[in-house]
Amino acid sequence: MEALFNLSVAVFIVLTMLSAGFTTTFEQVGSILRKPVLIILVLFVGIVLRPLVGWGGAELFSLAVPAFIALVITACAPGAPFGAKAVMIGKADVSSGAVLQVMLAVVMSFTFAPTANLIIGAADLGSDVALPVAEILRTVVVLQVLPFIVGILMRHWTEDTALTWNDFAAKGSSLLFVFVLAGALLGSWETLVDLIGDRVLLAAGVVSGVMIVLGYFISQCSKPTRQATGLIEPISNSGPCFAAVAIAFNNDPAILGAITGIIVIQMVVGVGIASFWGRDSDEENLGEVAAPEVST
Repeated sequence: MEALFNLSVAVFIVLTMLSAGFTTTFEQVGSILRKPVLIILVLFVGIVLRPLVGWGGAELFSLAVPAFIALVITACAPGAPFGAKAVMIGKADVSSGAVLQVMLAVVMSFTFAPTANLIIGAADLGSDVALPVAEILRTVVVLQVLPFIVGILMRHWTEDTALTWNDFAAKGSSLLFVFVLAGALLGSWETLVDLIGDRVLLAAGVVSGVMIVLGYFISQCSKPTRQATGLIEPISNSGPCFAAVAIAFNNDPAILGAITGIIVIQMVVGVGIASFWGRDSDEENLGEVAAPEVST
C-alpha cells in the first residue's frame, strides 16, 4: 500500500504540473517574468519569512522537541505541487501560481538544508541537517519543472491537443488528489489523534493561515493573482522533510509523525480556503451573468 500511495503522489504531481502547463501560454509566463518585484516578494515570503513564521509558531505554542523540529523543517520547504492544485481549486490565477510555485520549489532545493540547519542550531535542538542538494533538485526538476515545461510547449505548438489532453490531466489530478488526501488521513489518523494534546496541529493550522495571508497581501496584482500567491505558500514539499529526518534524525518516529500531521493540516487549510475562494468566484461570475445590461 505504501508503494501504491507513493506512486499515486508522483503521478498526481506530474498530472498537476502538466495541467498547469497545458493552460499556460508563453505570454503568461513572460508576464510573470516581467514582474521582478512580485517574484522577489514571493520568494522572500516563501524562503525567508516562512521558516521564521514556523520557528515563531513552534516557540509560541511551546512545542515538544520532536514537534518543534517537525514544524521548523516543514516551514523550510515551500513550493509543494499541492499548492498549484489549491490554486486550481480556488479558480485563481493558475498560470501565475504554477510559475511561481515552480520557482519556489527550485530555490528551496538549494536553501532548505542550510535554512533548517541554521534554525535548528540556533534553537539548540539537535544535529545538523546535511542533505543531498543535487538529489532534491533532481526530484523537483523531474516531477515538477519538466512536466510544466512540456505542458507549456504543447500549448504553444499544438494548442488543440494540449487543451484536449488537459481534460484528462485535470480530471486525473483531481481524482488522485482525493485519493492522496484520503490516504494521508486514513494512514495517519492515529498519529493525528496522538498529536492533539501536543498542540502541534493547532500550531500548523495557525502557521498555514498566516502564510496564506502573507502570500495574499504581498502581491499588489489582481485578486486572482493575490489568491494564487496566497495558496502556494502554506503547503510543504514533503520529500525534503522526510529525507531530512532520515539523514539527520535517524527516522525518529515522533518527528516523522509530527511532519505527517503538519502536512495533512496544511493541505486541509489550503484546500479549505481554496474551496471558499472558488465558491466565491463562482458566485461573482453568476452575478455578472445575471446582471442586466443597461442600454444607453
